Amino acid sequence: SSKIRNMEVKSADGVAVLEDCIGFSLTKTISKVEEKLKKGVLPDCQDDDTIPRVGNEMGPEAQIRFLKAKLRVTQEDLANVVFECRKKDDENQNLETRLKDTEEENTRLQRTISLQQSQTEKYKMLSQEANKKNEGLQQEITALEKVLQ
Repeated sequence: SSKIRNMEVKSADGVAVLEDCIGFSLTKTISKVEEKLKKGVLPDCQDDDTIPRVGNEMGPEAQIRFLKAKLRVTQEDLANVVFECRKKDDENQNLETRLKDTEEENTRLQRTISLQQSQTEKYKMLSQEANKKNEGLQQEITALEKVLQ
């Protein structure tokens, strides 16, 4: 995804063109293919289905137009994929930020729970001591009442 971030999608004659940092020149590549087609030299891979069988009967100009059209579609598809990847990267970034915030909130809440549990234990102990003291005082009151009677 970092490689995709470094790529730029530009537009040339209304067609999306992906240019990466390596300096690949789409224009030079197209020119080379056009020159080969004008000389009558067809692309090396005839079985790659770039040009359908009917395309082999086309003239060089028609083949060039066909290839340019196919190139435009491919470039648009590529631009869409790059856009979607960037969108997903942004979404991932947002989710990572939310996860980090949630983890920090969880840590804070765990500390609060721990503090409250220790306070609860402290108050339980104080309550038990107060109950024992109360029982002792109740016994003392009962004893004093017997003495008074």
